[in-house]
Amino acid sequence: MLWASMVTVGRIIRPHHNKGHVVVMPETDFPHERFAVGSVLYRERDGRGEPVVVSARREHEGRWVVGFEGVETISEAETLRGIELRVPAEDVKPLGPGAFYAFDLVGCRVQTADGRDVGPVARVDLATGIPLLVIDEGGEVLIPFSEAICTRIDPAARLIVIDPPAGLIELNRPARR
Repeated sequence: MLWASMVTVGRIIRPHHNKGHVVVMPETDFPHERFAVGSVLYRERDGRGEPVVVSARREHEGRWVVGFEGVETISEAETLRGIELRVPAEDVKPLGPGAFYAFDLVGCRVQTADGRDVGPVARVDLATGIPLLVIDEGGEVLIPFSEAICTRIDPAARLIVIDPPAGLIELNRPARR
């Protein structure tokens, strides 16, 4: 299974204690299902998805502590630090109207309602209270993903139109010389 065709559902942050478990920052709205015991997730190996099977899990402070079959020690868990966990794209659930997966938004062009180009969405930061569109054009520009600001979201056209409050874009874009 090609890695590039898969969808990220979490990222391993670090080992957790000495049982071979790891802390996972979820990037899914369905962590109870994705990290259920017996679930098959994939890690990248040579451009392909290599399966890993969840053997234990529990929620802990907004993150998940997850064990994988064959990972029994803290040393083995340490080798997983920073690894993305993905699933095949066909395994994602359809969402209702007006709901979007982060992977649907990555790559979309962001422009203001008056036509100014802000840049492409490099990633969606889900670690904050409100998801943030991260545009990386010579420095990160953070756009809250809210109805009040994102007035048109069209992943099929690869376009997000925003009506930002005055100064929002300039606030976190480095000065251009």
